[in-house]
Amino acid sequence: MRPSQTSSDAAAIRASRLDPAAFGAVFDRHWVRIHRYCIVRAGPPGEDVAAETFRVAFDRRSDYDGREDAAPWLYGIATNLLRSWFRSAARGERALRRSAAHAVGDHLEDALERAEAERLGPELAAVLGRLSAEERDALLLHACAELTYEQIARATGVPIGTVRSRIHRARTRVRFHIESLELCHEH
Repeated sequence: MRPSQTSSDAAAIRASRLDPAAFGAVFDRHWVRIHRYCIVRAGPPGEDVAAETFRVAFDRRSDYDGREDAAPWLYGIATNLLRSWFRSAARGERALRRSAAHAVGDHLEDALERAEAERLGPELAAVLGRLSAEERDALLLHACAELTYEQIARATGVPIGTVRSRIHRARTRVRFHIESLELCHEH
């Protein structure tokens, strides 16, 4: 089956087990959104993370759950790869500081949060830095990737109620932080 003949992601993934080129239909349908999500979160290195997302998805296609839309699955892979990328970037940053004898240590912010913060701008980064990694991922999957709560649950492998709670807590904290900033600017 040719990629253009597949009617759904599930059909393309099934077909790709016999004809690897059929996976191209999944790539064609989702590349732009996955790429944008990775670039928003990681900047230029996000391009590599997006590409790696599709490589991992291709390698794991035999484990796909068979749902028609593969977007949540792909966003889940991308989110996990982004976390790994930020951890790796943070380790590299710490190693560079140690090797440069600047190992004073910055205990105010986690290096993982700083790496992402550099990409998002200071005020948004400050707000997101106050969230847990899980809350931040859920909120960004909802706001940047425009996934539904159900899709986020699939992407992150947690129950939909957990997604609702994480997003609610994240929104509450973001709202509080923004209101605090507005009060500071007024005085």
